Amino acid sequence: MSEPEFTATGVRIDRWPRSLTRAGEVRIEDGRLSLLTSYGSEIDSAPLGKVRAGRPWFAKPDEAVATVNGTRYRLSGSGRLLEALKKATTTS
Repeated sequence: MSEPEFTATGVRIDRWPRSLTRAGEVRIEDGRLSLLTSYGSEIDSAPLGKVRAGRPWFAKPDEAVATVNGTRYRLSGSGRLLEALKKATTTS
């Protein structure tokens, strides 16, 4: 198993209208985006080519919205997630 290309911990992951975890992890590794709980259990994952992510105009600077396998998640405190996704999808 290789080293993750991007990891953000302490991320709040919401699936409207409820919170799934307040201290989760977002990981980009081996061409996949994974959303994990604070205990390391997988919430959802998909190949980078199947993930859509962006920052709505009304979102705070550290928030993003990601659609993984057709499910929308709000990610708060994800840092440079959007930048990491762009970089990973252009190199893979």
